[in-house]
Amino acid sequence: MKPLRTHHVAIIVSNYEVSRRFYTQILGLEVVSEVYRKERNSYKLDLRLPDGTQIELFSFPDPPKRLSYPEACGLRHLAFEVADIEEAVADLHGHDVRVEPIRVDEHTGKRFTFFADPDGLPLELYER
Repeated sequence: MKPLRTHHVAIIVSNYEVSRRFYTQILGLEVVSEVYRKERNSYKLDLRLPDGTQIELFSFPDPPKRLSYPEACGLRHLAFEVADIEEAVADLHGHDVRVEPIRVDEHTGKRFTFFADPDGLPLELYER
């Protein structure tokens, strides 16, 4: 098998409305579809990045907390490519999102930084 590209990443959120606002209004992802699944008491929100990659947000009653610190096995973080990292960081600061200092990848020479979504999921900005 040779995967072609990432199609989507699924994220379970603890507060659907807060996360919906974060991913659509702060990060600017486009809403593709939104469905309430009554049998699961759960929302499913499909979001799209400009390159077509999708993020699925799921809400479930009382999901367990994600282990982040210390880091556990599994997905470590999601990284978003940006054209101008300083502009992206300034935009996040404008929404009161805490962002780590910008660093330089010692292997590629590219600049990057980390921040978190409302549930503490680590997100990375990586400059093109």
